[in-house]
Amino acid sequence: MYFLSWLSQLCRGLSRPIGRTAQPTWGSFSRSLALSSQRRIPEFNSFVARTNTCGELRSSHLGQEVTLCGWIQYRRQNIFLVLRDCHGLVQVVIPQDESAASVKKILCEAPLESVVQVSGTVISRPPGQENPKMPTGEIEIKVKTAELLNSCKKLPFEIKDFVKKTEALRLQYRYLDLRSFQMQYNLRLRSQVVMKMREYLCNLHGFVDIETPTLFKRTPGGAKEFLVPSREPGKFYSLPQSPQQFKQLLMVGGLDRYFQVARCYRDEGSRPDRQPEFTQIDIEMSFVDQTGIQSLIEGLLQYSWPSDKDPLVVPFPSMTFAEALATYGTDKPDTRFGMKIVDISDVFRHTEVRFLQDALSKPQGAVKAMCVREGANYLKKKDIESIRKFAADHFNEEVLPVFLKNKENWNSPVAKFILEKQRSELIRLMEIQEDDVVLLTAGEHKKACSLLGKLRLACADILEMNGMVLRDPALFSFLWVVDFPLFLPKEENPMELESAHHPFTAPHPGDIHLLYTEPEKVRSQHYDLVLNGSEIGGGSIRIHDAELQHYILGTLLKEDVKLLSHLLQALDYGAPPHGGIALGLDRLMCLITGAASIRDVIAFPKSFRGHDLMSNAPDSVSPQELKPYHIQVSWPADSEAERSSLNHSHHPES
Repeated sequence: MYFLSWLSQLCRGLSRPIGRTAQPTWGSFSRSLALSSQRRIPEFNSFVARTNTCGELRSSHLGQEVTLCGWIQYRRQNIFLVLRDCHGLVQVVIPQDESAASVKKILCEAPLESVVQVSGTVISRPPGQENPKMPTGEIEIKVKTAELLNSCKKLPFEIKDFVKKTEALRLQYRYLDLRSFQMQYNLRLRSQVVMKMREYLCNLHGFVDIETPTLFKRTPGGAKEFLVPSREPGKFYSLPQSPQQFKQLLMVGGLDRYFQVARCYRDEGSRPDRQPEFTQIDIEMSFVDQTGIQSLIEGLLQYSWPSDKDPLVVPFPSMTFAEALATYGTDKPDTRFGMKIVDISDVFRHTEVRFLQDALSKPQGAVKAMCVREGANYLKKKDIESIRKFAADHFNEEVLPVFLKNKENWNSPVAKFILEKQRSELIRLMEIQEDDVVLLTAGEHKKACSLLGKLRLACADILEMNGMVLRDPALFSFLWVVDFPLFLPKEENPMELESAHHPFTAPHPGDIHLLYTEPEKVRSQHYDLVLNGSEIGGGSIRIHDAELQHYILGTLLKEDVKLLSHLLQALDYGAPPHGGIALGLDRLMCLITGAASIRDVIAFPKSFRGHDLMSNAPDSVSPQELKPYHIQVSWPADSEAERSSLNHSHHPES
């Protein structure tokens, strides 16, 4: 009884609503971060040497004696300098009188980006010298004392957002790059969004924040995992690509609602916009269905959404995987613009054009088309040639550009023939205007749609480079994609199946009978959340029946079920129905901030090759250091010199 009473009190405390926190604007960005359940303004000057931050001083502080700490950003004629900290900028007047010569010497001789502490009085700027572009632009500091806390060497680049720097240089000197306004903004906004997510999940909806292990064992299927050697010969840990098994086991353990800001690891090699280690908002719930998970995530994003963006409208629209592929040529469509794919097979059922005839005579054969609005005004001949070459090189498919009036002479003989025979039907079906261009292809349904899906994005790039606005960066277009296939044929052996997502995804209730006869036709209870053409989340209702999980793993996927004996055993001990989702925090923040890369919303990212350019990780390890792990490096022939230097430079005692 005591336990039940304590538990109910705890749940009441967790579920009690809290006050909404203020949202950030740059002038007082960090001051707006709320640290408690009340509307309390954070105290940024507690426990430190300063009395105020550089960004907070206003006319209301006139006459106050203040102490500020920060970096020298700019100096003019040895009369003024601008002092910067993470909260903003303030102008400091360098004293010119003889009695303050020592103060003047410190402030005039310190290199830019040196760290100083100054004390003085807040005074008004002279009339006409106010700077309305600076939040502190009405005041300045009349300095009385100054101390050089640390001098700065010559910098490899200027700490200014408008100064162009290569990404390699930024990553090499990441600690300097972090001082820029944009990186400060991105990381502080990320922190605030995560804090609001914690509030929503834990305080408003009773989720429990639980850490799961980083050292685990290999999981069958899915992405490649990093291995970590152990001191037992031939035995290795794996770094988890997600806490998938642990969160399911937490549901078996009766935790009911779990969440974690989880670090995940995938050894995917060189991928331009991926990271070997990344962060997920990981969520799992018991006794939930797909609709419940979707509603939770919509509420979570609505609650944590930055206030300087337009509010999110929920519920988000939903589309099946089959619809997304047929209409946009991808399972992660950017729905901010049109250019939808249209099936025009019926128009050409009795065509005399050979390549269309051949396509329609095959199983799943179709003729697909896409209308590029005003394409005749924006696409150049070289663009059309590039589009056709891409289709031939990557899909081994023919693409016919069809022009109605403007640039009719660009039409191929086949396109001219099509226009004569099927012109009116094509115009009616696709609502074509005279300045539009139609891209037409024929082939197997999925392949033709995928090709036009790629060309849709390529055409959008070309149109935007030439001045058309198609994808508004201020518009956030969310979409749920549902009813994915449960299995896909393996690339290396199409007669065998692999999980479309992971082997713990439950089959669609309406398709369970097909598992035993035509498993390739089974739909899953998987769902993806797409934002502006990027997948930012994915999840599913899980299999909670041990017998079904064993059948899918062993019989259909031909995996070694011994690897997952702990999970199968757990499912046999009264596992509740459960489901969950993981949101990619890095990708989400990249889209919210409009950053060029996910590396711009991560404090210390790896390069696209997976290297840390600042510390030169990964690094070599000597044979002596490898000995306790019972492993040896098999060196390629061209690495013998490096191997030799390692053997001579590393000693057991070093």
